[in-house]
Amino acid sequence: MKISHSDLPRVTVQLPIYNERYVAKRIIETVCQIEYPHSKLEVQILDDSTDETARICKETVQQFLDKGMDLIYMHRSQRTGYKAGALHEALKTATGEFIAIFDADFLPPKDFLMKSLPYFTSKEVGMVQTRWGHLNDDYSSLTEAQALSLDAHFLIEQRAKSFSELFMVFNGTAGVWRKDCILDAGGWQDSLAEDLDLSFRAQLKGWKFILIDDQLAHAEVPVQMNASRRQQYRWAKGTAQCVRKFLAEVIESRLKLGTKLQALFQLTRYVVFPFSILQLLLLPFLIAWGFDVSPTSGIVSQLTLGPLAYVYAIRKMYGKDWRSMVPRYMYLLLFGEGISLTNSIGFFQGLLGYKGTFDRTPKYGITGGRDTWKGKRYSVPFSWVASGEIALAAYGVVVILMAMIKGSFLLIPNLAAQTLGFVYVAGLTITHSLAGRMKI
Repeated sequence: MKISHSDLPRVTVQLPIYNERYVAKRIIETVCQIEYPHSKLEVQILDDSTDETARICKETVQQFLDKGMDLIYMHRSQRTGYKAGALHEALKTATGEFIAIFDADFLPPKDFLMKSLPYFTSKEVGMVQTRWGHLNDDYSSLTEAQALSLDAHFLIEQRAKSFSELFMVFNGTAGVWRKDCILDAGGWQDSLAEDLDLSFRAQLKGWKFILIDDQLAHAEVPVQMNASRRQQYRWAKGTAQCVRKFLAEVIESRLKLGTKLQALFQLTRYVVFPFSILQLLLLPFLIAWGFDVSPTSGIVSQLTLGPLAYVYAIRKMYGKDWRSMVPRYMYLLLFGEGISLTNSIGFFQGLLGYKGTFDRTPKYGITGGRDTWKGKRYSVPFSWVASGEIALAAYGVVVILMAMIKGSFLLIPNLAAQTLGFVYVAGLTITHSLAGRMKI
């Protein structure tokens, strides 16, 4: 699909930034290299920074202003509404018909707008999301696990929603909005999951979303477990806030039954984490009381079909390189099991109405194996949730021994994965906390 230069609409690119000294200059420079007529491109730098990032942004903006580009530097002394608040304020003066948004660690390709805008030919399309690529997916087992999870999200989940009537979600960055869609949906509103919040409001009003899965904007995968934990906690809590906000509205809506059920599953998907922990806690009592907790057919199916389905998905996602990606599934399994306590806490706090602050996920400009985050600023301190994970790991060992004594051997693989997951996440939390305090 192509679009004539004479018909190109005006676009505003928004860059929400908060204390990103390692990547702020890079994102501004990268966006200013996007191939689009300067007369129809506006770039807003939404800087809430309280450190030298503000100076870096100002100096970089001035360089491109001297070259005749339309850059606007906007600095707020208070982070009212956090990222959503910054986007809300900037939208008031944005002159573009379309709004592209990038987080500070992203690197959009030069043809990003020229490839994205043609998908807005239908007036019903309110948002176009592009796929995230990874600058450092092979940095560690942690980045490999997160990269696989993100790839599955975009290439399976988002792709399926885009080609159906199911609700799709803006991923907070690397996407383009029709400005009228944002305004019609009520604009950006204070939420820890501002992307999910606006996505639901827009689609409940009938707007359509599209994924471009062959257009990648590369970004940094969190390299510190504590930073990844913070991100997961924020996503879980923000999603739960949206449950409170939209659950009744979705149930009462006139959406098709399939769309409605999928939207409800989307909102409540984090409930799987507390249920997983509850299962672990109850299992020894059920075994002791003589309940049949190991039906052979069900457990054998779970142990075989689940991994086989994921390996098949990996083969479809990565083509000829799929075999080298299979080990990442093991890391993802450990990470997913181990992060369940963090996600459970976040989800319940959101359901109970706790607002909290928008704690960003720090990025360090990591693009290769030789780069390091150790000794740099923004290192996230130790989380005491790791103590609970260690306790759950010890509890898991007891349950495994009990299952062996009772002859419930089919339970052991899942119990081992869950126990090792807690060890993995807690272990990295401790080691990364110590490494983050190093001066190098």
